[in-house]
Amino acid sequence: MIRYEHPLNERVRTLMRLEDLFARTGYFVAQDAAQDHHAALLALFEINDVAARADLKTDLLQELERQRQVLGPLRQNPQIDQGALDELLDQIDAVNANLLAQAGKVGAHLRDNEWLMAIKQRTAIPGGVCEFDLPAYHWWLHQDPGTRRNDLRGWIEPFAPIRAGSAIILKLLRDNGRAGRHVAYRGVFQLMLTTTKVAQLLRLKVARNLSCVPEISANKYALNIRFLGVSGMDRGTVFDRDVEFELMFCNL
Repeated sequence: MIRYEHPLNERVRTLMRLEDLFARTGYFVAQDAAQDHHAALLALFEINDVAARADLKTDLLQELERQRQVLGPLRQNPQIDQGALDELLDQIDAVNANLLAQAGKVGAHLRDNEWLMAIKQRTAIPGGVCEFDLPAYHWWLHQDPGTRRNDLRGWIEPFAPIRAGSAIILKLLRDNGRAGRHVAYRGVFQLMLTTTKVAQLLRLKVARNLSCVPEISANKYALNIRFLGVSGMDRGTVFDRDVEFELMFCNL
């Protein structure tokens, strides 16, 4: 099965973008080649751009506090794993404290680094980071992999509270969903939404051997999914076969 996730509001979209960028950065930092560390730095610049949203930290703090208030009373429920609940509440408290302890805007340590900002500016130009453009960066890429890795981890570390807070919220969101089996007849599926609380995330599972991908559009009244046939890397027309899939509506 292949899972597809579709966020239904801008906040979840932002958190999922950060999740993808943090995973990409972590992968490339763990490698040794200079090209991998260059890719890690490019992903770090993207993290900085996404995390620069003025309301991101406030959104995280508000949602984490709301979840703490929702989860706290469950300590009286004998059907809840109290150990897991206590661990989650401790994580929320720790992330809240770390977010509140951060002074200034998220990513200011990168924006205040002239050397890094010079590299970022050149990355917007195709081929703009060649050795004759940025000799100091060329020198850095020829340092020992451990030295480069330590530098990268130092630049990533201030984003740790944002990453931890995002991870908690996305996990709670994904775990709080209801799933059902459906069929898109001749590649098309429509569903009227009657619930009063609009879902924040849709998760679909489709058989890996079906050469089609879902195209999703949704609002608080209706959900429309078209499965489009794919040939190679090209997106084709509506898949002319019935498609069985699993659909989960997730909400906090």
